[in-house]
Amino acid sequence: MNSKPSREITERLNKLKKTIEHHRYLYHVLDKQEISDAALDSLKYELAKIEEEYPDLVTPDSPSQRVAGEPLKEFEKVVHKVPQWSLGDAFTEEDVRNFDERVKRALAKEKEAKGSQLVGEASKLEYVCELKIDGLKVVFHYEKGLFVRAVTRGDGKVGENVTQNIRTIESLPLKLTEPLDIILEGEPLFANPRNVAAGSIRQLDPKIARERKLDSFIYDIAYMDGKMPETQIEELEFIKHLGFKVNTNFKLCSNVGDIVKYWKEWQRRAPKEDYLIDGIVIKVNSRAYQEKLGHTGKSPRYSIAFKFPAEQVTTVVEDIVLQVGRTGVITPVAHFRPVSVAGSVVSRATLHNEDEIKRLDVRMGDTVILQKAGDVIPDIVSVVKEMRTGKEKLFAFPEKVAACGGDGRIEKIPGQVAYRCVNKNSFAQQRRKLHYFASKKAFDIEGLGPKIIDQLMENNLVSSYDDIFTLKKGDLLNLPRFAEKSVDNLISSVEKSKTVTLAHLLIALSIPQVGEETANDIANHFKDIRKIQSALFEELERIDGIGPVVAKSVRDWFDDPRNRHNLENLLKLVKIKKVEVSTSGMSGFAGKILVLTGTLKSMSRDEAKELIRKNGGEISSSVSSQTDYVVIGENPGSKFNKAKELNVKILTENEFMKILE
Repeated sequence: MNSKPSREITERLNKLKKTIEHHRYLYHVLDKQEISDAALDSLKYELAKIEEEYPDLVTPDSPSQRVAGEPLKEFEKVVHKVPQWSLGDAFTEEDVRNFDERVKRALAKEKEAKGSQLVGEASKLEYVCELKIDGLKVVFHYEKGLFVRAVTRGDGKVGENVTQNIRTIESLPLKLTEPLDIILEGEPLFANPRNVAAGSIRQLDPKIARERKLDSFIYDIAYMDGKMPETQIEELEFIKHLGFKVNTNFKLCSNVGDIVKYWKEWQRRAPKEDYLIDGIVIKVNSRAYQEKLGHTGKSPRYSIAFKFPAEQVTTVVEDIVLQVGRTGVITPVAHFRPVSVAGSVVSRATLHNEDEIKRLDVRMGDTVILQKAGDVIPDIVSVVKEMRTGKEKLFAFPEKVAACGGDGRIEKIPGQVAYRCVNKNSFAQQRRKLHYFASKKAFDIEGLGPKIIDQLMENNLVSSYDDIFTLKKGDLLNLPRFAEKSVDNLISSVEKSKTVTLAHLLIALSIPQVGEETANDIANHFKDIRKIQSALFEELERIDGIGPVVAKSVRDWFDDPRNRHNLENLLKLVKIKKVEVSTSGMSGFAGKILVLTGTLKSMSRDEAKELIRKNGGEISSSVSSQTDYVVIGENPGSKFNKAKELNVKILTENEFMKILE
């Protein structure tokens, strides 16, 4: 855990607190809404993560320490007999596992302190999962079984008396089946849930509330003048027995795996219900455990809300990159801090054109609301301007774009808002370079063939080498023919390919005049990409096998600022293997020139070449009088006949392997 936060983190935390408080006041006090619940949750989640990492930054006025908003002025104020808590949130499976571990640690400490079994504890830890229904929480009071009062949650200590309006809810019994003094909690519902329910209950005229046909689910007993049920399951059954409407879709779970299964099941089923469900609520089943776990300042330690993947989240725009399309049209794409939206991690979204950037007024460094609905590629909905610090940078279309090739010039398309490359072959050039970059001769990224690269380019996901290594699962899932398994396989292949030899890196860069053998010669000579970058023309020319034409081509490539920029971006994401060349001179291939032909059984052609180089040998693509060995596999070609004609030593695959050994 970091002991001291940076100034940037402190500034971001303060901006988050101020922005969250602004929107919470609108939402809870004025019943107005400027951003979605999901976007507000996303800001709150970021705040909680910062405070978790830097607990010294937590202050009493932090939004994380509040339960809800202040009560409105139009209704009678009521002090709650039982404090009303607000649940903590979980957004990922990892969050739920952390919650489970916290519960187990706390119970283990309690047991150790008592030196014996907890009084009344269940035989094992179990959880009850209930649907988290989007509505307005209300506290219901009964005296001797008769309904006497309904109070909104308010700020957790003081709420509003909305008894007359709550009486219009037909599913709420005015008299219980038992003459109890009891306080319960529930959610009044409407077709469009929270805001309409809140607006209906806060109508001063109960007739309006009746016309809106509210309904309710009761889920908790806050107080009762008698023995409380021993488990949450028994409590729900008892609430139903008293005459209340209880949502019956709850489930007893014995572990986190069961909880996640229930959560995923209701993600699929939720849209079919006639009320909105935005997650599940997890509660420790045993009341004895609940009482031992207790509460924090704002929420119970025995319960947590596990939200469904949000279709709107907030994130930070780190860069705006120009992608060149198939017809040369240039599209601005926002690269942002990777974020999970609708269940998938994404890292980029199109900004379409210059007019869209101006309409959104989006800047590099902005906090933005990102939206993804169903199978739609994510879009930036709006900018959270309250989060601006003054350090954000405006974006303007440049005069030149490196990916256009040639001199890089761009032009406005007559009668349109779009720009395009002046060089009409820009997309084709870049496509060929990316095809070669991912090929077996270069980075050898399995599954990233030409068709896939074309698809990524056409969808503005990839335009330069480094883009490949920043792709996230969610960026790909919406593309045609991309199922979850194929996406996982591709992401895994990209991850594996991040470690590459220096020679393969040089091959991948498409430096003119630098083929496979030349790349190996340069790599073996310098052994470090930084030394190659700074090498003089004369140094390059002196390498055996490299003449003035190749030396000039290499020097020109590294002198180009655009190439240097692209290379630096790439080097931040990949790792170069240490150059290994045999120096013992003992190998039978040391100083020898070899040619390969035919298909080898025990290894690929590239693997065989790598072994030859490591053992001091050189590879040639053609047979000549200078060739020392020709290695043949199955179905050898014309090189085999040429070797016999020139009396060059021919090695079978087994003979080749014996010399290596």
